[in-house]
Amino acid sequence: MRAFGEVRISLRRAGNLADALSTTIPTADMLLGQGRLRDAQRLYEDALGEALRLTVADGTPPQSTGDLEVGLSEILREQNDLPAALAHLAASEALGEPAHSHENRYRWFVSMARIRQAEGDPEAALELLGTAEQDYRRGFLPELRPIDAQTARVWIGQGRLDEATAWVTARGLSSTDAPVYLREFEHLTLARLLIAAHRAAPGTGRLREALHLLGRLLATAETGHRWGSVTEIQLLQALAHAANGDTIRALESLEQALRRAEPEGYCRLFLDEGEPLVALLRNASAAGISPAVVQRLSNTIAPDEGALPLGESAAPAGGLAEPLSERERQVLRLLASELSGPDIARELYISLNTLRTHTRHIFGKLDVNSRPAAVRRAEALGLL
Repeated sequence: MRAFGEVRISLRRAGNLADALSTTIPTADMLLGQGRLRDAQRLYEDALGEALRLTVADGTPPQSTGDLEVGLSEILREQNDLPAALAHLAASEALGEPAHSHENRYRWFVSMARIRQAEGDPEAALELLGTAEQDYRRGFLPELRPIDAQTARVWIGQGRLDEATAWVTARGLSSTDAPVYLREFEHLTLARLLIAAHRAAPGTGRLREALHLLGRLLATAETGHRWGSVTEIQLLQALAHAANGDTIRALESLEQALRRAEPEGYCRLFLDEGEPLVALLRNASAAGISPAVVQRLSNTIAPDEGALPLGESAAPAGGLAEPLSERERQVLRLLASELSGPDIARELYISLNTLRTHTRHIFGKLDVNSRPAAVRRAEALGLL
């Protein structure tokens, strides 16, 4: 942080304001590692304000402007302000290629993938991560959240544990590895896989592996003052203890994670864990732990009952036997428009095959077999 601060000052003194702006992204990444979400947000907002002034003065946006929009989008996604996050990604795309650095262009697709995952559309997320992988160009800075590890996290959320396990093998990861900062994201992904494997087949020793790994990761993160990592590790410890039936220790770990996360506005870190978090939040609410943030998280997961999986509407109009997910509602709204199938796919940044899959699911839930019939049925149920 000190080194980048000195570089930024030197660049400004030399009149190189555009390059000074480019130090924003690695600096914000370090702030996130420290758990300073709000400081990272202010840094991006200030940098974008300066980029706008340079644009007005020079007539063209500095090269890093599009990257700054993406960075701010990531912060807003974490705060669960998905519409604002999407707006900044749209602004980034509208600036065009000249406003993006070559090595950071892939981040746009990663950010969009994480939003689609938050909306309950993991297949679209995987497509976008695949595009990000193709666009990735190694830069001067280490890649702390490798794209393949993010893909593995989506697989774990889908229950595709064999594919995630194959990724672990390919990467040579083990629960007995020495904790290393540059592989921390991968090891946290491995911990998630071990917890999921225990849920799928209890009694295999995977949970014990996960807890030992998390304990060593926690000690290393605390030594390095990476409080953002500490919060994530404590959340995973809470989920692991809960999977082991140890509610007391689960709530202790969750309380520590929430205490750090609440002042900074963290949200998706918790919500992305999905269904396993629901029962834990209920217990936390009963125990009076961090009532404001627990209530907010519970309301976001399921506004009415606090027990529905992420991405599903809590009380679908018309009493459908199976509710539409938020992503299916988005598709349905566009099916009611004049847009063609390819236009809808482009609007949602998904392939035609993914659009067809969503459409089949919508038709099945509405008990119709055509687009006009789906629109009529949706209008009758008040879904539009």
